[in-house]
Amino acid sequence: MDPATLVVQALVTGASAGLGDTATAAVSDGYSALKHVLVRRLSGRREALAQLQAIEGGSGGSTDELVHELVVAGAVDERLLADARRLLALTDPEGSTSGKYQLDLREARGVQIGDGNTQHNTFH
Repeated sequence: MDPATLVVQALVTGASAGLGDTATAAVSDGYSALKHVLVRRLSGRREALAQLQAIEGGSGGSTDELVHELVVAGAVDERLLADARRLLALTDPEGSTSGKYQLDLREARGVQIGDGNTQHNTFH
């Protein structure tokens, strides 16, 4: 999985797990830390911040657009990746240890990441 996609995956997973009443303090803290760094690094990029808010609010913000914004802004570094991996390990320990978040999608077409998705492709 490319670094920006991994960060957004951690954000989405953390938002769904970290905002509920059943979230552990570690998950809530990890999500808050990741979001804080992202907000700071995307400062001045209104579209990216709007996507971040939509994802957090559960209104289906575009993860693709947020990934793009992270790449364009050069916001992803080793520290942010470490924070994202830590949050994923807290929210999905089995997936983290099994390599679920270690995807290599170079040259892939029609790929969708996540559980329980439906996708219809037409390639020409």
